[in-house]
Amino acid sequence: MESTTIIEIIAYTLPSLITGGVAYFLFDSHFKDQQNTRRWLLQKDNQSGTLPLRLQAYERVTLFMERINPSQLMIRINPLSEDKNDYQNLVIAQIEQEFEHNLAQQIYISEECWSIIVTAKNATIQMIRLAAKNEKVSNADSLREVVISDLIEKQSPSYAALAYIKNEVGQLF
Repeated sequence: MESTTIIEIIAYTLPSLITGGVAYFLFDSHFKDQQNTRRWLLQKDNQSGTLPLRLQAYERVTLFMERINPSQLMIRINPLSEDKNDYQNLVIAQIEQEFEHNLAQQIYISEECWSIIVTAKNATIQMIRLAAKNEKVSNADSLREVVISDLIEKQSPSYAALAYIKNEVGQLF
């Protein structure tokens, strides 16, 4: 082959290869951009559908925290007898029942928030058990008084959980 023929082939091939490479990169970036746009729109649609469910879950766990607040429990749940152990078991059963009623909410809230809720529930139960073991407590009414007086000295376990829930809901917006 002659050198002019080789130069001629290179002269036609090189611009075609450059044009093909540029076209490939442009189309590739365009398709990636379109895919990212579709993914973003899908995520936006899903988020608008799940936001009401998440807010409802936060509302329900907030209500749960309010309902297991020891001061609320002692007022709301009347003792069936004078026995402090019966009353302790009744109150703890109410807390566990409320908790079981709200178990499904953990799907819609963060793991850390759910962990704080479980910790507040367990701390509330522990507070009631410790109060029942107190030597001053002789009957159900004195158990109620001791639990409520403990709350005067320190905050309820559900208080910290409520603050965390409010903070997390504020981050949704």
